[in-house]
Amino acid sequence: MTQHLLATGAPVHAIEIDEAFIAGLRRLGHKFANLDVVPGDVLEADIAAIASGLRIRVYGNLPYYITSPILQHLFNSADLVDEIHVVIQTEVAQRLAAEPGTRDYGYLSVLTQFYTRPEFVFEIPRDAFNPPPEVTSALVTLRLPGERAKLSLGDPSHFLDFVKMCFSKKRKTLVNNLRTLAKPDRVRAALASLSLRPDARAEQLSVSQLAALHGSMAGA
Repeated sequence: MTQHLLATGAPVHAIEIDEAFIAGLRRLGHKFANLDVVPGDVLEADIAAIASGLRIRVYGNLPYYITSPILQHLFNSADLVDEIHVVIQTEVAQRLAAEPGTRDYGYLSVLTQFYTRPEFVFEIPRDAFNPPPEVTSALVTLRLPGERAKLSLGDPSHFLDFVKMCFSKKRKTLVNNLRTLAKPDRVRAALASLSLRPDARAEQLSVSQLAALHGSMAGA
């Protein structure tokens, strides 16, 4: 993948934590002057410093066990990123692009769709890898910006904390999940103001509806 990116002539910053792969990348750097090897953990990488004032595209095969933290780290630099193209576990890929009311829709779906416009591109069979993993994989493309650009919100962290609370017990109603935030009557009134059922669950609401509910609760 790195060689294909380098062949375009664009500057490529390769973040790698494995010493064996770092050595290989540095050898590749002797051939391609547009390669910058960034040793270290992607979760600790300073995306703004790497971007150096330019907008970036991100490509990678993400370690499946830390897919969500990596995406969150990238979303923290969303204002610098145009697109993210990553290979991840199929199950997670389906969750990123899931629509409200479906089994896979949850907090990760809302987080991803808040920042990006996800596309499940295609599935990759296990035998495409050596050694084959125990699960199937998929390529997903996340184009920025997402719903966030259409919403009038202050600090995104406040909204996302609210969404976490909404999904804290997925099968529970919003009235139940938001009990620590407000009394049931207040939550029902906020839902009614948005023409939503009093027994609505978070999994039934779109990102924009959750944002509207957050605004209604904050202003109540």
